[in-house]
Amino acid sequence: MSARLQKILSQWGIASRRRAEEAIVAGRVRVNGVVAQLGQTADPTTDRIEVDGRLVVLQSRPKPVYLLLNKPVGVVSTCYDPQGRKTVLELLPPQLRECEGIHPVGRLDIDSSGALLLTNDGDLTFRLTHPRHSVSKTYQLWVQGQPTAAVLRAWRNGIDLDGQDTLPAKVRILKQQPDRTLLEIAITEGRNRQIRRVATLLGCPVLYLHRTSIGDINIDGDRSLPLGSYRNLHSAELHSLEFAGDRSTAAASIKGEAATRSSIFSIKPRL
Repeated sequence: MSARLQKILSQWGIASRRRAEEAIVAGRVRVNGVVAQLGQTADPTTDRIEVDGRLVVLQSRPKPVYLLLNKPVGVVSTCYDPQGRKTVLELLPPQLRECEGIHPVGRLDIDSSGALLLTNDGDLTFRLTHPRHSVSKTYQLWVQGQPTAAVLRAWRNGIDLDGQDTLPAKVRILKQQPDRTLLEIAITEGRNRQIRRVATLLGCPVLYLHRTSIGDINIDGDRSLPLGSYRNLHSAELHSLEFAGDRSTAAASIKGEAATRSSIFSIKPRL
C-alpha cells in the first residue's frame, strides 16, 4: 500500500521522520532508481527504495520499541558522534542498538542528565518533536545565587530568546543555599539549550541540570532509574503520550511478547 516515503522510512525504523525528510531533500533517497522528492509516495512491497545507494529490503514492519533512559552527563543524545564521544545507543544492549533502528526522541545536551525517550517509531518521534505538539518536560536544576522574585516572574512569563519570546514556564523553588538555588521548571518547548541560555540571560547560570519527566513519564518515584539505565515504557505511559500508532502492538511489545523478529533490511543505513 502506497504511503509517503518519509513515513515509510520512519514506520519501518530506518530513521525518524525528520531525519528521513532531511535525507530525501539532500537527494540521498531513490525510488526505482530515481532521486526521490519530498512528499513522494511509494509502495514498500513493490518499489525499490535505496538510501545512500543501499537497497532497503522491507520484509516486515519491526516490532515497536519504546524505552525510557536516564542519561548520564557526558553522553551525547545521537546515534553517532563524529568526535567519538559516547552516545546514548552505547548504553543499550547490541540487539537493541543494532537491530531495532532505535533513535533518541529529541535531545538532551551532553552536560545534562535525565529522562530521554528512545524508539524505532518514527511517527511517535515526529509527533513529540514537532512544534505544534506541546509535551511538558520537567527539570530540576541548581542555579548560581538566589534568583529574585522579579527574575522568577520573568522566567515564568517568557523572555526574548533569539528574537522570540519563550513560552510561559512553571518555575518553583525547591531549596536554597547561600550560593545556589534548586529550581523545578516545566516547559512545553525545547529550543537548543533553552533552560541554560535563559538562566544565563537572567543572571543565574545553571550549575547542574537534570530532566525528571517527559509528560507523565517520570524517572523518579516507584519506577526510579539509576543513571545510565533504561526500561520499557508501560502501556499507561504510552497512552499518556497519545502517540500515533498501533497501541495494541506497542502494549504487547512492552509486556515481553515475541522477543525475536526477522531482519527488516539487508543493509541498514544510518541516517
